[in-house]
Amino acid sequence: MEETTLSKSLSPVQLWGIVVGMVISGMYFGWNYAFALTTPVGFAIATIIVTIFYTTFMFTYAELSTAIPHAGGPSEYAARAMGNFGGYLAGFSCLVEFLFATPAIALSVGAYIHYLIPSVPVVLAAVAIYVLFVVINCIGVKTAAAVELLITIIAILGLVMFCAVGAPHIKVANYEFGNMLGTGGIKGIFGAIPFAIWFYLAVEGGALAAEECKNPKKDIPKGFLLGIITLVVLALGTLFVASGVMPASEFVNTDSPLPAVLQSVFGENSIVPQIMSFIGLFGLIASLHGIILGYSRQTFAMSRAGYLPEFLSKVSKNGTPVIATVVSSLIGLLFVLTGQTAIIIVISTFGAVSLYIISLISFFILRSKEPNLARPYKVAHIIVPIISSICVVILFIAIVLSNLSTIIPVIGAFGVAILYYYLVPHKKMDVRAVPEVTPEA
Repeated sequence: MEETTLSKSLSPVQLWGIVVGMVISGMYFGWNYAFALTTPVGFAIATIIVTIFYTTFMFTYAELSTAIPHAGGPSEYAARAMGNFGGYLAGFSCLVEFLFATPAIALSVGAYIHYLIPSVPVVLAAVAIYVLFVVINCIGVKTAAAVELLITIIAILGLVMFCAVGAPHIKVANYEFGNMLGTGGIKGIFGAIPFAIWFYLAVEGGALAAEECKNPKKDIPKGFLLGIITLVVLALGTLFVASGVMPASEFVNTDSPLPAVLQSVFGENSIVPQIMSFIGLFGLIASLHGIILGYSRQTFAMSRAGYLPEFLSKVSKNGTPVIATVVSSLIGLLFVLTGQTAIIIVISTFGAVSLYIISLISFFILRSKEPNLARPYKVAHIIVPIISSICVVILFIAIVLSNLSTIIPVIGAFGVAILYYYLVPHKKMDVRAVPEVTPEA
């Protein structure tokens, strides 16, 4: 019988590195597209709404992931709460989120490399880096986590450097307080929400590595909560400094907003923006690497649960889901060729918000359905998930109303996925019959 059990080797610090690393590229690019829709004040309002959601959601999510610490993450929670179809839908939503986030990040990595070495084509660099980190993920989670932790720390230091050197050059006029919402008004704030989500997108992906933690019931809350605190500070600091140093309209269309901001201060030939560009690569690679780890575990877990073909749940001798990693990465590579970064971000955020809605529904169902389920970490008060639920409805409405033409094909993809679930034979799984994860001695 082939092995389908993952290796348990992650510490809380390594889990923190995975959580922050999956997300940190959102500080380095993508969010600035919002300024085509609203002003710095309008985007700040969108970012505050999104920040409140993610903060309350992660406290709620920590309860789910410690009670059910498995590689399926949200798919497992939804299956336990709502049955196999709920688990399948949650897993598919997660794959939409991650498989669309990855090509956007890879293309930005390619653009950064092309900026530093103009002779290297963007797409070639994107594909090469993508393949390199697929290989690293195939070597084993311990190696992958060690690499992720290192590049995440470098990326954090880069953001600290950006805020430190940029803050003295803030001009209050750049915040446009006299024209607070601009011509976009409330609609502009709604339209900017997907790009505010980009600051935090994939933070929940740490749950997909839960089964590989040495002691998940203790390690997950530490890794998750430290992760969201780190990300809130970095996101708000980056937005405050960037939009205060340079008029938003001047860096709305660049894939490297932080170097562009510093270049406006120190000049085109200064070494400061070049250093920022180099460090920016680490931020992008940290997320690329972490999200590859995340979607490979989701693919593995959905296969093990019977939602996807069985061969995807086989693991190598070192306990790594190599087949799931390679197959899902080949799908992600196809989207690198599109080059439509802003559209890819919207699609990814739609998948993410769909996943969050399913996860919150699962939380309330499990609280009612299984009140005696062991919960080593329990969210402090029921008002926390209620606030999270209110916020996620706002996010969902904003994404759909502001990007309907982009979202319709994605809804169609969900329809095809549902047909696959009902029409293609697959084994049925007892959602409660999951192996207990015990800490390493």
